[in-house]
Amino acid sequence: MGYFGADRGQPEEVYDKVKLKDLPKMANLREEVNLIIHKSSWWDLYGVDWMIMLIVFGMVFVGAYLMSSDNVLVMVLGIVVYGYCHNSIAVKGAHAAAHGAMCASPVWNRLWMILCSDIAGTFPSDAAYDIHIKNHHPHTNIIGLGDSSTWKIPFLPAYLYMYVAPLLVPVITIPVSLSELRGKWPQMIRYMFLATIGLSINFCLLMNISGFTFMQALMVTWAARAMLSIPYIHVNIFQHIGLPMYSQKSRPVRIYQMTTGVLNLPRNPILDYSFGHSIVSCHVEHHLFPTLSDNMCLKIQPTVSKFLKKTGLPYNEDTYRSRLDIFTRKYKKLMVNAPPITHFVGIQ
Repeated sequence: MGYFGADRGQPEEVYDKVKLKDLPKMANLREEVNLIIHKSSWWDLYGVDWMIMLIVFGMVFVGAYLMSSDNVLVMVLGIVVYGYCHNSIAVKGAHAAAHGAMCASPVWNRLWMILCSDIAGTFPSDAAYDIHIKNHHPHTNIIGLGDSSTWKIPFLPAYLYMYVAPLLVPVITIPVSLSELRGKWPQMIRYMFLATIGLSINFCLLMNISGFTFMQALMVTWAARAMLSIPYIHVNIFQHIGLPMYSQKSRPVRIYQMTTGVLNLPRNPILDYSFGHSIVSCHVEHHLFPTLSDNMCLKIQPTVSKFLKKTGLPYNEDTYRSRLDIFTRKYKKLMVNAPPITHFVGIQ
C-alpha cells in the first residue's frame, strides 16, 4: 500500500492491491452461517429479542411511576429507566425491524418499525429505510453513498462535537426528519400524524402517572432522550469512519468491503440492550448478515470471527476507550477533512 496527497493538502489515496483468487467466497461463509440458522429455534431467531422488547415496554411504566416519587434519587432513577427504555425501543427495536429481523413476517416487521421509529422515536421510518437500508448497508464506506458522512459536522470543534452537540439530538430530531421528507407530502403527513401520537402518549404518561406539569414533562423528555445520545453518536462514527473508504468506481467485492470497512466494539452491559448487539459488539456480523436478529448475530459471531481470521480477512475490533482517544486526537483528519480513498485493485 502507498499513501499519496497528504503533503499537498489533498485527500489521501490508498492503493490496495488484492489477489482476487485468494479471497474467500462469501458463499462459503454463508453456508456455515446457514447451518447455524437452520439448527436454531424460533426462540433463538426471534424470541430472545421479543422478550427483551416486551420487558422494555413494561419498564416504561415502571420508570414513569418512579418519577412520581418525592425522593429525588428515586425520581432520577425513574428518568434513567425511562430514558434507557426510550433508547432501546427507538434504536434497538427500530433498527431490527428496519432489517426485517424482528420476525419472519414483513407486515409485522413494518408494524414494529412504525411503532419503534415513527411513534416512539419520532423519526420517520420511511427516511430511516432510505438512509440505512438502501444506502448505508449496500454501500458501506463507499464515498458519497454509505460513508457515514451523515454524522459529520465539520464546523464544530472536537470537544464540542464529541461531548456536547449530541445532547441536542432530541431537539433536532423532528426538524431533521421533516427535512429528510421534504417534497414527499404523503410520507410527511403520515410521519407528523404518528409522531404526534407518540409525543402525546409520552406527555400523557409523564403528566398523569409521574405528575409533572407540561414544562416539567418537556424537560424530562429531553433529559431522558439525551441520556445515551453521546454514546449513540460515538458508536455510529467509531465503527466505520477511519476505516478504508472506497470510490464507487473501485469498490471491492462484498466480503472484502464489509470486513475492511466495519468494526466491532466490545460487549457492554449498558449499550448491548439499548442499541443492540448488531450495532455494538456484532457490527461486522450484522453487515455481513443484516437480516439476522441481535441474538443471532451474537450466536454466529464465533463462526464468522474464525472464518475471517482463518482466511486472512480482517476482523476489526477495538475498545470504546481506544476509539474515543483516536477520534479526539485525530478529529480534524477523520471528521473534518475529506476521508482517504482506498483504490481497490483486484489482481487476477
